[in-house]
Amino acid sequence: MQADTVRPSESWLGRVIDAHAEPLDGKGPLIAGNRPRPVRALAPNPQSRARVCDPMPLGVSAMDVFAPCAQGQRIGLFAGSGVGKSTLLSMLARNVEAEIVVIGLIGERGREVREFVEDTLGAEGLKRSVIITATSDEPAPRRRRAAWLTMAVAEHFRDQGKKVACFIDSVTRFAMAQREIGLAAGEPPTTRGYTPSVFTELPRLLERAGPGRAVGPGEAQGHITGLFTVLVDGDDHNEPISDAVRAILDGHVTLSRQIAERGRFPAVDVLKSISRLAPALMTPEQAAIAKRARQSMALYSDMEELVRIGAYVRGADPAVDEAVRLQPQLEAFLTQDTGARISLEQSYAELEHVLSAPGDGAGSAGGAGGRVAAAPR
Repeated sequence: MQADTVRPSESWLGRVIDAHAEPLDGKGPLIAGNRPRPVRALAPNPQSRARVCDPMPLGVSAMDVFAPCAQGQRIGLFAGSGVGKSTLLSMLARNVEAEIVVIGLIGERGREVREFVEDTLGAEGLKRSVIITATSDEPAPRRRRAAWLTMAVAEHFRDQGKKVACFIDSVTRFAMAQREIGLAAGEPPTTRGYTPSVFTELPRLLERAGPGRAVGPGEAQGHITGLFTVLVDGDDHNEPISDAVRAILDGHVTLSRQIAERGRFPAVDVLKSISRLAPALMTPEQAAIAKRARQSMALYSDMEELVRIGAYVRGADPAVDEAVRLQPQLEAFLTQDTGARISLEQSYAELEHVLSAPGDGAGSAGGAGGRVAAAPR
């Protein structure tokens, strides 16, 4: 039986292709590279992989400060339908500090592909990107293969020593495709109809992202930073796919429908989001700033209902008074327009300004204009 292989090359940058590496953009045939690589590959030997330690700024303050990402880390964006995970992923694809961006649009709406290419990435973003797509109307084997191909293309550029950002929207659609295939093959359905092979294939796919093989002290051949969306079924963040993916990845960012409904984008629930590598990516000063802000938001969350119904009397607890005062400013800090890119240094400077501003209400998020105006790369 002939192995399923693909031959990516530099000429694929700027192209939109399908699950079988055929062009969809009308720009002519793809030029194959010299080296074939398996579409369904194994992750590198874990003992041979480099350590993950260098930050990867994403340009989104809510994530850079409260769920920081490292080069070679894998983070999931968890949200129900219509909460803004695809929009946030699009924003990250444009802002991320990577040399190569590989994007897999798996089981998504057909109309969104062209919008993503032309409106979100634009001509400049497309130059460094390869987009693999299999829309929701395509057969399950094509949707599954598109996810595998996304990883194979990312691995090609990783092996060239590149800093690669790999986006898959969404892992849940990949799992649904595998469920269809498993049920057709006679596998028994388990939790919510997912077959056992789904939970076997998820780590095989996601573990392919991450740091490459170490080639010297502190050096790697390249790395794949993975950012994957997870469609949370029924807003239940403990449903099978969310639970399984959260256990595999190195961090999760939770988007809240309640936050989205009150108009804040991105709707990141800071208190339910975490990066497992955050301690290694922050300076002590940065960690102290983020900790103080998180503690303030947690205290306000505990007292929010009492504050809203007027049952809390100002002056009863100085810590609660401070949390109530800071809440509008922290909300402003977490708000960011899709066209804005905020640097890591600016994010911490703004947050420090919010936390240290006097208690007369003057401490709005300094420089908030950058949050609503498009910032050039």
